[in-house]
Amino acid sequence: MDISSYVLLSQEQALRRRMDVAANNLANMNTAGFKREQPVFREYVEKTDSVVKPANKTSFVLDYGAVHDATQGTFQPTGNALDVMIEGKGYLSVQAPDGTTAYTRAGLLKMLPTGELATSSGNKVLGEGGKPITIPPEEAANISIGLDGTINGRTGPLGRLAVTSFDEAQLDPRGDGLLSGQGGRELPSAETRIRGGGIEASNVNAIQETTDMVEILRAYQTSKSLTDSMADMRKAAIDKLSRVG
Repeated sequence: MDISSYVLLSQEQALRRRMDVAANNLANMNTAGFKREQPVFREYVEKTDSVVKPANKTSFVLDYGAVHDATQGTFQPTGNALDVMIEGKGYLSVQAPDGTTAYTRAGLLKMLPTGELATSSGNKVLGEGGKPITIPPEEAANISIGLDGTINGRTGPLGRLAVTSFDEAQLDPRGDGLLSGQGGRELPSAETRIRGGGIEASNVNAIQETTDMVEILRAYQTSKSLTDSMADMRKAAIDKLSRVG
């Protein structure tokens, strides 16, 4: 295989990565709090021994990772007093199944039989200090969540939702709908903005993702056509050389 084939192969791998990300974005367009991803690539330059200067360097495409689009989704009312949307930066802190602290923007909340506040998937929501929030049974019907994240009952405050702010580059998907992160800052009440009674919709634009998938497909078809053309040229050259011999 010659160097041009390797270059095309690296492009096709990048296109496949782009397609995977776009398909995942589209699949999560109705997932509460989901942030669309965008792949990041970088150029890798391979030096060769060619004496012709334009040919002594070859550029390949390398998958560098993915970044989250932090654009806020729209507010979707649910009528559930426990549901919340974070306005601006920040993530809810939750206790992941493995016992570690993870983060999410999905504000679909519920009460466990134990009275602890949890996400729709059952992960306990953490309050200030990283402790679960427990709501007494007699307060369950009188819950309201304030702008600063304070959970109020009939008798007064019952706790406050912990909202942690990160640089987006510090967050990584865990594969279970949650994010892990290091170096976050827990926001004080004065900087916390919570909107109750609804959730944040995904920020995925279905039309944009579908358009991207069509463009990726066309680029792949072009790359495939170039690969076939080069294969035909090599075959023709071999046939001519064999007749000369």
